[in-house]
Amino acid sequence: MVRLRLYMCITMMATKEPFDLRKPPGPNGWTQMLGLDPRTGPRRVASNLTWLADNKFIDLQPQWGRPSAITLMSATGDGGVYTQPREEGRYVGMPVEFWTRGWLLQLSPTATALLFALREALGGHSEPQYIHTAKRQRYGLSSDTWTKGRNELEAQGLLTVKREPQGDFYDFTRLRNAYQLNLERLDDSPSWS
Repeated sequence: MVRLRLYMCITMMATKEPFDLRKPPGPNGWTQMLGLDPRTGPRRVASNLTWLADNKFIDLQPQWGRPSAITLMSATGDGGVYTQPREEGRYVGMPVEFWTRGWLLQLSPTATALLFALREALGGHSEPQYIHTAKRQRYGLSSDTWTKGRNELEAQGLLTVKREPQGDFYDFTRLRNAYQLNLERLDDSPSWS
C-alpha cells in the first residue's frame, strides 16, 4: 500500500523533464503526507523507496544533508528512461481531486487498481457498460480482486453496477454486470470508515 501511494505521489510531483524531485520530502514528510503512523512510517517509507529503486522504478541519488533526490525511471521497471504515458499514446487520466481530496489515502490498492482499470476499460462512456471477460483479463486482476475492489468503490459512491441484459433478438440473452463510474464523487471527500 505504501509503495503504490509513494510511487503515485512521485509521478504526480515529477511532471516535467527530467522527471525528478531534487528536494523531495524526507521520510517524516512522506509519513505525514501519506497519513502513516509517525512511529513506523519513516521506516516503511525508506524501505519502500529502496524497493522502488531496487526494482528500477526510481533512481535515488544521495544528497549531502538532505533526503536523496528521486528520478523516475521507465514504468515497466526495465531501468529505462521515464516517458510520460501521454507521449506513448493511450493513457488513463484521473482528476486531480483523486490526490487533493484524499482518495489516494482512503482507497485500498485493490480499489485503486480497479478504479484505474475501469477508467480505461469504459473509455469515457457515461452510460453503464458491460466489460467482456477477455478485456477484464487484460488487467491481470483476479475475480476475487475485482469483486473486492468493486465492493469498495460502490461503498464509496464511485461506482454503480447494474444488471443489464446482453445479447440481441437472435442471441441468448443473459444478465450481465454493467459498470458506470461516478467520477464527480471525487469532488467530495471520501467516507472515512
